[in-house]
Amino acid sequence: MFKNIISWSCLNVKTTNCDFSPMKQQLSKGIQHITNELQYSLEVLDNENYCLLSQLEEIKNKFIQMESVAASFYLNCYLSAFTDKYADLSICLQRLSDRHHGALIVIQRRDPLESFIQKGTVVEAALTPALLEAIFYPGNPLHDGAVIIYGNQIVSAANVLPLTTAVIGDKKLGTRHRAALGLSERSDALVLVVSEETGRVSFALDGKLHPIVTVQSLH
Repeated sequence: MFKNIISWSCLNVKTTNCDFSPMKQQLSKGIQHITNELQYSLEVLDNENYCLLSQLEEIKNKFIQMESVAASFYLNCYLSAFTDKYADLSICLQRLSDRHHGALIVIQRRDPLESFIQKGTVVEAALTPALLEAIFYPGNPLHDGAVIIYGNQIVSAANVLPLTTAVIGDKKLGTRHRAALGLSERSDALVLVVSEETGRVSFALDGKLHPIVTVQSLH
């Protein structure tokens, strides 16, 4: 998992243009804390009266937490390169997560997506949190499909994405997550997912699914 945290630098994200100080500070403190615990584990390894199992379990959990924080940090940096509305997207994700309103949001990058999706309803409106939340409000005819965003505009809604056929360990993925992975396997799109069941937020990129933390998780 530590390798996963380090590998975020391979996403070609220009993090020097990002200023997400709380996330940076949390990452720095978390990684330093994990490093200290690993060093301590090495020091007591030869002590027959000390059992490392509980310590390793705690370190593993902290790795998972730091992976989520790293994903959140780089996601915000990554979005800022393709839309000026990345802050609005973060606000929207937070609200959808809080309310457990399922959502599937595609950020189109360089690759055209027409050949990979079943087109839904044309929207062609400015991207705002209020509009996105309205689209994904339960009962709205458009809420089951995916929203396509290009630049600062909501292009369309209720789009149907291809589903992945990959087996993701022992995880049972819902339709939204399988759709997010399916499109990210076929294009360079970045796909945001909010789980209706848990409220958890993830994003898919290059055929991989990454959990992220929401703003309240940083406090």
